Amino acid sequence: MPFDKDKLKKKDEEKLEEMQREIDEHDESSEELADADAEAATEVVEDVPEEKDELEELKEKLAEDEERYKRLQADFENFRRRTRQEKEELSDLVVQNFITELLPMVDNFERAMAAEANDAASFQQGVDMIFNQLMDILKNRGLKKIETKDAKFDPNFHQAVMRVENPELEDDTIVMELQKGYMVKDKVIRPSMVQVVSN
Repeated sequence: MPFDKDKLKKKDEEKLEEMQREIDEHDESSEELADADAEAATEVVEDVPEEKDELEELKEKLAEDEERYKRLQADFENFRRRTRQEKEELSDLVVQNFITELLPMVDNFERAMAAEANDAASFQQGVDMIFNQLMDILKNRGLKKIETKDAKFDPNFHQAVMRVENPELEDDTIVMELQKGYMVKDKVIRPSMVQVVSN
């Protein structure tokens, strides 16, 4: 087979042209990519100041919120301290008022002790007056005696300290009050100590 130089040259030229076309296409796509990258970079650069401004705004808002939180926390601590102080002052005032109410009784006790001891009836009368004065003060404060006469035992109001047999009475009937019980405004502060029937 004869070697055809022209044919080979033509093939080489075609290959060269094809390669040149591919290079040109590659260059064009590279340029397009470069243009797209440049455009994207421009957009990013343009977006950066906006994002920077937004970041600054968020930082400022965070600082404001932190400052507001610190102020609220300080206000709450002040409120707690003020409330505690007011409770202490109120408690002191209640005690002072109660003691002020008791002072006339102290005066009466001093008078009774200073009186001559040879008059027992007068002394007894003075003690009765002082007791009644004390009970009036306590009743005005809401103190009530727990009734036990003709009552059935109730563990909410009574404390059974003794049990006795008595076939004539029903179980849990209170027979005797050994120590008075008291309530303040419907709350038992000391139950009555009682003797109850247990058959």
